[in-house]
Amino acid sequence: MSESQSRYSIIERLTQKKLDVMSAKSDLKESITGKKQKIIDVKKDYENWTVDIEKDKERTSRDWIRKIENAERELKHAEERLSSKEEVLDKKLEALEEALKSIEEISKTSPNINK
Repeated sequence: MSESQSRYSIIERLTQKKLDVMSAKSDLKESITGKKQKIIDVKKDYENWTVDIEKDKERTSRDWIRKIENAERELKHAEERLSSKEEVLDKKLEALEEALKSIEEISKTSPNINK
């Protein structure tokens, strides 16, 4: 019985080693599969990132364009206000000039009090 038990023990150890090797082989395949999946995931993340960057770039570009348009609109309004304000100021200057001329004329024709 000892020979049979010895044979049984050898078969049991060899079978266990076979199972261990098969398990190690399976783990290797799973590791490779996991690495392949990681590459797929990283590529997908990269694609999503590039799409997000493009959208962000477009959004940022629209914001800058809007800022430029607002600045141009403000300049146009300021220029329009400038010309109307200049007209008002020109009219005030004319009125002041007329007033000064009138005073000068009055001074020429009226007798001098200080003499």
